[in-house]
Amino acid sequence: MFSITNEIKKAFNGDAWHGNHVMQTLNNVNPEGAFSHFVPGAHSIAEIALHLTAWTEEVSSRLIGKPAAEPERGDWPEPEERTAQAWERIIFDFKIANEELIRLCESLKDNQWDEEVKNERNPALGTGVTNAELLSGLAQHHAYHSGQIALLSKF
Repeated sequence: MFSITNEIKKAFNGDAWHGNHVMQTLNNVNPEGAFSHFVPGAHSIAEIALHLTAWTEEVSSRLIGKPAAEPERGDWPEPEERTAQAWERIIFDFKIANEELIRLCESLKDNQWDEEVKNERNPALGTGVTNAELLSGLAQHHAYHSGQIALLSKF
C-alpha cells in the first residue's frame, strides 16, 4: 500500500498536488502571527498546528493497535506559551509526529492495510475504517488544515 504512505509523505513534506505541503506552509508562518486569532471564533494557526499533531499521533496510536480515542493531547490543544520558541517547538513536534507515522506506515505489511481500526464506526473519531482509509483521511485532514493555515497567514 505504498500509495497511501506516499500520500501522507506528499501532504506532510512532499510534492503535494493541492499546493504547499504542510511543513512548507508552517515554515512560512510569521511566529508573531502564529498565536493570533485573526478571525473571530476561528482557531489560531498554532491551535491548528497542535490539532494536526494531536491527530497524527492518534493515527499512529491506532496503527499500533491501540483502541481509537480522541487524541491524548485533546482535539484542539491550547498552546502552552505564545513565543517564537514555542512556535518552533510546535512545528518540531508536528515534524516528529509525521516522521513516526511514516515509519509506522512503511513497516506495515500489505495485508495490514485492509485491517479495520478497532471500535465501531464513528465518523467523528474516524473509527470502523481500514488502516488505508484512516491514512487517506489523515492526508485529506493535512491538506484541509494546510489551506486554512495558508489563508490565516495572509492576515
